[in-house]
Amino acid sequence: MSPEIQKVEAFDEGHFVRVEWEDGSESHYPSVWLRDNCQCPLCFLPSAGARRLLFEDLDVNIVVKDVTLADRKKISILWPDEHTSEYEAEWLKKRCFSEKARAEMQADLFLPEHQYWGSDLQLSKIPFEEIMYNDESAYRWLCTLKKLGIVLLTGAATRQGELIKLGQRIGFLRLTFYGPTWQVQDKADANNVAYTTGKLSFHTDYPVLQHPPGVQFLHCIKQTAAGGESEVVDGFHVSNKLKKQNPEAYQILSSTAVDYTDVGVDYCDFAVHGKQRIIDIDSRGQAVRINYNNATRDSVFDIPAEKVRPFYAALKEFNDLLNSREHKFTYKLKPGDIVTFDNWRVLHGRQSYPSGSEVTRHLEGAYADWDVVMSRLQILRKRVLNRD
Repeated sequence: MSPEIQKVEAFDEGHFVRVEWEDGSESHYPSVWLRDNCQCPLCFLPSAGARRLLFEDLDVNIVVKDVTLADRKKISILWPDEHTSEYEAEWLKKRCFSEKARAEMQADLFLPEHQYWGSDLQLSKIPFEEIMYNDESAYRWLCTLKKLGIVLLTGAATRQGELIKLGQRIGFLRLTFYGPTWQVQDKADANNVAYTTGKLSFHTDYPVLQHPPGVQFLHCIKQTAAGGESEVVDGFHVSNKLKKQNPEAYQILSSTAVDYTDVGVDYCDFAVHGKQRIIDIDSRGQAVRINYNNATRDSVFDIPAEKVRPFYAALKEFNDLLNSREHKFTYKLKPGDIVTFDNWRVLHGRQSYPSGSEVTRHLEGAYADWDVVMSRLQILRKRVLNRD
């Protein structure tokens, strides 16, 4: 049922508008916000969903001259300059400034809920063909990816190029210095430790970049008979554990800018240097991104000498938690599997495997930004749930 308005009036000398809803609840809207968000063709461009009104033309002290309830589904406001604005009840209700309404809208837009896991992870599996051609399956894939941080797609063809199709399904892939996609296999004179047969410790990819890729795809084309198992760990879950276990270590890792470096030649030649905190936190102190790659952590370290050992002690404790049996999940990709995971949250690694004269293990990798993934998720959500 769409909301209906019982009564509307201006108050606080016209600086606010009070809407009384038929269910008995109230919403208060600042007049400056209402004027800023006028939906008429002069102030708003519907085809772009964008504001036309220039901020320099907005009076931040504006008051309502008159407000009327045209019907129970719409209010009309007359402003001092005789401009008129109309607002639909449903539009207003969604944008109510109450704490509860704001929280609901933010949850609807950003899907912030996380389901934490350790070695007990129940790895979600969805057929690759399903998510490519079925919107409900694709929506389930992206919702699970956002909530759980990892989903396995099964049954893809065992050839290069499947990740290009996956990128087109969501929008587009993220181009990096390693190319639009990249081949993880044992290479002579490897320009990345992943391109060897050695063990890879838990890491996130590309913390050297100012904006590390949000989502990673790894497609198994060929798998070695011995070794090569994949390992993953929920970085947010482990960060929460560290925060409880050793608040001082958490504070060090969430406040110390660590130097990273990546220099070489691939898609083009590159010399990248960056700084990231190992645990990025929001205003509430909650982890929102893990930036940890021991292989590309620079020998340059821009902190006072006396703070170095405490930093190493904090990182050692975090690293030990990542590698603890209760937190890590081990599995082995089969040819045709595509593991998709949150590169800001899930740290991944690989067990070593025997080297030989032939390539025995071949994964194709690619990245996507969370902006692209969330855009596709919201489009699919509207389509699947039949939302306007």
